[in-house]
Amino acid sequence: MALREQLLAVADELRRRKADGDKTVSIGDDTLVALRAAVAAQNRGGPAGDVAGIAAPALPTAQPPAVKPDTGADFARRAPAATPEPHPEPPRGDRGAALFGGATDAAKTKPAMKIAPAQGGVAIPQATAFTLPDGDKATRWAWLKDKVENDPVCRAHVRPGKKVVLGVGTLDARIFFCGEAPGAEEEVQGEPFVGAAGQLLTKMIKAMGLDRGQVYIGNIMNWRPEMPTPPGLEQIGNRPPTAEEMAYCLPHMKAQLEIVQPEVIVALGATAASGLLGPGSFKALGEIRGCWQTFAGRPVMVTYHPSYLLRNNSNRAKRVVWEDLLLVMERAQLPISEKQRNFFLER
Repeated sequence: MALREQLLAVADELRRRKADGDKTVSIGDDTLVALRAAVAAQNRGGPAGDVAGIAAPALPTAQPPAVKPDTGADFARRAPAATPEPHPEPPRGDRGAALFGGATDAAKTKPAMKIAPAQGGVAIPQATAFTLPDGDKATRWAWLKDKVENDPVCRAHVRPGKKVVLGVGTLDARIFFCGEAPGAEEEVQGEPFVGAAGQLLTKMIKAMGLDRGQVYIGNIMNWRPEMPTPPGLEQIGNRPPTAEEMAYCLPHMKAQLEIVQPEVIVALGATAASGLLGPGSFKALGEIRGCWQTFAGRPVMVTYHPSYLLRNNSNRAKRVVWEDLLLVMERAQLPISEKQRNFFLER
């Protein structure tokens, strides 16, 4: 992958973060080291890039000062007006709210974007339509799992030792949580949402009065989108999947919906929402979150990805997402207590 393509991947990630409500991004020392190495190789005509004759500007010699994370206040249309603390405590006595709260160290800092050296890619063909076999839900899901895990395109994009990822949960779920793509932990375990964002999603589900095993959780993508990585090393960082990548995997997502037959789909984040609703269907996630959409004939509630709350650990941001989940609970006819209705309201 050329240096130009690496920069385009970074630009895509910045656009995604902007759509998710971020206004700042921190850069760590390891990122600066990788950038300097890429630029040095580029100037030598090395493998980091193939745009000959373009001199890169000098990079800074020190890490920029830390910037206070964005609180997400611009998108908290129905949130209380009080100014949130950087790391507020959850409301006292509300066990569900504490479960939803940021309990990991990752919630306290905004992760630095990371750039890895180059690696070649594999072309994405157009998706081929298929029909699920007859049978009960378990039989059809087992057939789909075998199909996805042995799909030649999916396998071609999975690094050695990693796994293709399909959804998990009960096949009788009333709520279907849909993310964009697996990450580092997910491609190792072969299960969606098992990393820091997945742990927070599990807490969100518990705050709704459910267990993870009572819902279905999946991603549009079946593999972790590749970043340029030296041979023999682990990929550093993630990038959003392209429209072509999501289009190829979308039939697998539709097949899971056909099997599970959920009452509600929850689209987690701008990229997942774009994959379901179509590219260009909205400019920023704040425009459509909290409003019902439709995909494959089923109601869709768009909300922020759990990683947004890891970067914006405030009651204000949590309340915005929680209000979306309250609408989901109402649509799925789940019981809602007065305590649940008041989660994350400023005291």
